[in-house]
Amino acid sequence: MENTSSIRRQEQLAAFGRLLDVLDRLRTECPWDQKQTIQSLRHLTIEETYELSDAILRNDLSDLKKELGDVMLHLAFYAKIASETGHFDIADVLNAQCDKLIFRHPHIYGDTKVNDEEDVKRNWEQIKLKEKGNSSVLGGVPTSLPALVKAMRIQEKARGAGFDWERKEQVWEKVQEELQEFGTEYLDAQVSDEAQQRAADEFGDLLFSLVNFARFAGINPEEALERTNRKFIRRFQYLETEAAREGYRLAELTLAEMDIYWERAKQLPTTNDPIPTSKN
Repeated sequence: MENTSSIRRQEQLAAFGRLLDVLDRLRTECPWDQKQTIQSLRHLTIEETYELSDAILRNDLSDLKKELGDVMLHLAFYAKIASETGHFDIADVLNAQCDKLIFRHPHIYGDTKVNDEEDVKRNWEQIKLKEKGNSSVLGGVPTSLPALVKAMRIQEKARGAGFDWERKEQVWEKVQEELQEFGTEYLDAQVSDEAQQRAADEFGDLLFSLVNFARFAGINPEEALERTNRKFIRRFQYLETEAAREGYRLAELTLAEMDIYWERAKQLPTTNDPIPTSKN
């Protein structure tokens, strides 16, 4: 068994070396690859990352393999470009990552004792804080993150510092409180621009508290919302298709008539996507 594992590891290393060889040749001979810079690849990398995320959400392992390859190519491409300017190469990237993982896991590579996953998370955040020299626990949250994802990261980091609710019932009570405050402000929202802004602020508080409750419930709110988006799209497209098949245009239907198709759409088989859970 050990010999089989060793052989497979050699095959994996050879495959990674092959990717680097192919990239070297493309960078030398292909006009498009020659032209690329770190800046020009950025938007393409973001697109590939979303495609990888999409494959994960669909639990499509065949597509996942393909998208992982695309992302890995981009990572190697950045390192290749940096090596041409003498800044670093892929070996520097991987060794630095290994060093960081070892340093951040003192319970594995040192003598630190932990009792559970929460201890590991807490140690991780404290180590990161020392590494980066941040004066704030929240200093490491990227400003460019989408708001929903950023809310999740803010709450996770605050939890790592010990600032968190004790029970999910307390969080649910906070959700109810924020919902009531939003409702109160919304009733006055049409009175003035100032009232409208207060209502928007309270709505933001409500969303933040819902993200917090999702964390306590073990649900990834971004993935849960995306699944709801996809469910709505499937049902709405069914509505469009069935109405057209029966000779109707949506603009000609009343809301009650459209609701008949919608109820039919709700009876469609659900997808086999796994239930999203909150993971780091």
